[in-house]
Amino acid sequence: MRLSPASKEISIPTTRRCELIDITRQAQAFLDDCEARDGLLVLFVPHTTAGVTINENADPDVARDIVRFTGELIPEESGFAHGEGNSDAHIKSSLFSPSLTVIVEAGRLVLGTWQSIYFAEFDGPRSRKLRLKFQPDPA
Repeated sequence: MRLSPASKEISIPTTRRCELIDITRQAQAFLDDCEARDGLLVLFVPHTTAGVTINENADPDVARDIVRFTGELIPEESGFAHGEGNSDAHIKSSLFSPSLTVIVEAGRLVLGTWQSIYFAEFDGPRSRKLRLKFQPDPA
């Protein structure tokens, strides 16, 4: 499938079963590549055991705490019926989201001072995909 200049699929390699990966730079690089100005950036994860979220980027302990707490809240071994043994990952990804929409102004992501965009892996390590689409404001 050929993607338009305002749409792209990128690979996200994950290294642990559960982790948050800062993908803000990749998102901004996509906007730079497509010469985005004002509009919306949509990020979509086409997987049922991963997601995306926005959270603090200043202290890496925040991301570690999120991963640790979701693991305590929904343990991997909880007697789930799903035969693949990854029901916890499906539940965790549902608590996050398969997509985000971020405002873009003057070609830059509009994020708070301490915010970053994170890819949330709950069933890794894997090679994941992320779809990015820039929707410009109407002229």
